[in-house]
Amino acid sequence: MRDEHGPLFLVEHFFSIQGEGRYSGVPSIFLRFGGCNLRCPGFGSHEAEGRSVPGCDTIRAVYANLYGEGWREAASVEELEAVVAGHLEGLAYRPDIVVTGGEPMLYGEHPLFYGMVERLVARGFRITVETNATIAPDIRRFGAYKEVTFAMAVKLSNSGERFGKRVVPEAIERLARGTKDSFFKFTLDRELAQEGGAEEIARISAGYENEIYCMPLGDRESQLRLHAPAVAEFCLRHGYRYSDRLHVRLWNREEKR
Repeated sequence: MRDEHGPLFLVEHFFSIQGEGRYSGVPSIFLRFGGCNLRCPGFGSHEAEGRSVPGCDTIRAVYANLYGEGWREAASVEELEAVVAGHLEGLAYRPDIVVTGGEPMLYGEHPLFYGMVERLVARGFRITVETNATIAPDIRRFGAYKEVTFAMAVKLSNSGERFGKRVVPEAIERLARGTKDSFFKFTLDRELAQEGGAEEIARISAGYENEIYCMPLGDRESQLRLHAPAVAEFCLRHGYRYSDRLHVRLWNREEKR
């Protein structure tokens, strides 16, 4: 399906045991999306024709480097449903669905992406979407999102650069108040945990009663060892919940049982 939203790519999908926050230990199907959304600054153009979309080659090169060449353009909602069904084969339980991939809400109103969410919600799946809290769909028009949990993942620090300024208050308002059991997930380094982190979190989450989780910066063991102790102590001091950043991918069907 091709329209003004541009192509939608399923970058990768895998079965995992979650290791973050409230869902730690929960078996889940992860769906990572990428695409060339014409509304995304720097990654699209209203002059685009067919596959010639400025920015697409860059995105594809990055994703290919990180996730290999297995990603493909989604052709239909039924195709995306079939991907999920493939992970369910032989299971005696229903895993969660976790949607990730940069900022999935770039595609939140894409007919294929939303069609998939709508059908999975109707089938009773518990869905969590990992978002950077910069974009939110019109939940009044796209009502299935009311039943989706959004992990509003705000990276407050990264090698000294502050990212909290990138959040969009209007997006947080929609997600925090208009959806099911959504929560904040702040990423900090040890420096910000020791000074300034509490103020940043209070500024972004003020007025909301959604749960707050904090994670240490880094996706490698060495980085986690560096930042985790300070962030764990920070959570204890301020009454936030601590979350690590690890999940275990399961490739063997026997492991999934």
